[in-house]
Amino acid sequence: MRIALGVLEADAGEVRWDGRPIDFEARRRIGYMPEERGLYPRMTVADQLVYLARLHGLSPADARRSVDAWIERLGVSARRDDEVLKLSLGNQQRVQLAAALVHDPDVLILDEPFSGLDPVAVDVMSDVLRQKCADGVPVVFSSHQLDLVERLCDRIGIIREGRMVAVGAVDELRAGAPTRIEVHAPAAPDGWADALPGVTTLQRRDGRTLVELGDGTDDQQLLAAALATGPVHEFARRPPSLAELFRHAVSEETTG
Repeated sequence: MRIALGVLEADAGEVRWDGRPIDFEARRRIGYMPEERGLYPRMTVADQLVYLARLHGLSPADARRSVDAWIERLGVSARRDDEVLKLSLGNQQRVQLAAALVHDPDVLILDEPFSGLDPVAVDVMSDVLRQKCADGVPVVFSSHQLDLVERLCDRIGIIREGRMVAVGAVDELRAGAPTRIEVHAPAAPDGWADALPGVTTLQRRDGRTLVELGDGTDDQQLLAAALATGPVHEFARRPPSLAELFRHAVSEETTG
């Protein structure tokens, strides 16, 4: 992200946007939200955002109109005349997002945008990012809150030690993961699936057993074994969460 914004110089390769290397003019059309607070603590919210909008080339009138619209949309209009240092961390994060949006950028690059936000603020920011995507603005963000990544992103990259170890849509990443099945068989004794070839029990709780199937393992054999213990109330595939896909990709890279 810092290389794309020109903060750091790349050791190799280049960053391109719309087929061309990113230059100063292209960077003015990028909305960037750093993980560290990039705000002046003793400036008021409104003055700061107008100043940043002017740096991106907006006229004074356009800057004020844009600032008014974004602080209203992000729920901080009542704090427009407060110094940034007097805001909560969540409100500072909202102002920082406004700073990335105030010049109507062509691209958004956000570093840990949901850090420190309460659930209401997460919903507000998620709605803004979805709307920007719907408007045709590419949004690139990094986050360790993988449930939000899974919910919001069309395409995901998993990075380990500076290298991309998995890339694709969530469903594409799941396609390479082992098959997991959850069986609700209340009468089944502990260890009922352990003797089946190619079946590994991952979890057993309250009559529910989560198993992982090896390559080529027939899930019907698992169902037959479950039925042999008594009634089966549920037998369903359980796709791995993004957090599990992350652990799988990183562990594969480690052992490889």
